[in-house]
Amino acid sequence: MRILIVDDDTKLSALLKDYLEPFGFEVSFAPDGITGLTKAQAPEIDLVFLDVMMPGLDGFEVLRRLRLDGIKTPVVFLTARDAVDDRVRGLKGGADDYVVKPFAIAELTARVRVALRHSDAENANTLLSLSDLELDQEAHRVTRSGTVVSLSPTEYKLLRYLLLNSGRVLTRAQILDHVWNYDFDGDASVVETYMSYLRRKVDTVEPKLIHTIRGVGY
Repeated sequence: MRILIVDDDTKLSALLKDYLEPFGFEVSFAPDGITGLTKAQAPEIDLVFLDVMMPGLDGFEVLRRLRLDGIKTPVVFLTARDAVDDRVRGLKGGADDYVVKPFAIAELTARVRVALRHSDAENANTLLSLSDLELDQEAHRVTRSGTVVSLSPTEYKLLRYLLLNSGRVLTRAQILDHVWNYDFDGDASVVETYMSYLRRKVDTVEPKLIHTIRGVGY
């Protein structure tokens, strides 16, 4: 199991790594919210430990963006913020648990295993589909009418975001935010470029699945 620790307290992160690895966990780090958000989006991460007060983005915002992007990876807050309002905000925002520092390591390990069991039960079906288009998140494979479609990492991420929001109109700003991350400062026309790439690969047959809503988005 692979755990990501998003916390600017490097000493605590190192202690957690030393404790968890003998139990079979692989542990990686992110020292701020922006880096943590990017790393937490990786499909190989099984669980995220998330601090609240961090540089860049705070933990609540990191969690909000992950859940808005359809990422259901279990998240456990590890924070000194012990106010009831903070606990409620974290849990209502989609966290699986909220642990206040200081904490007992043995209890934390038990909470991790509970969160992972719940995640396994909820995410048994990893297949996203629309008409004859299928995206298998576990196998990282896309097919249309049973034929495998080869996509670049960005094309795959774009298609996944579209499928997670099937039936909704997404603005270019939303797509930039969730596919290229919120701090993207390049040419916004990259959305149109990659949408064109994607259409050539997955939308060459009927029914057409990707539609442009003029003046709004896709």
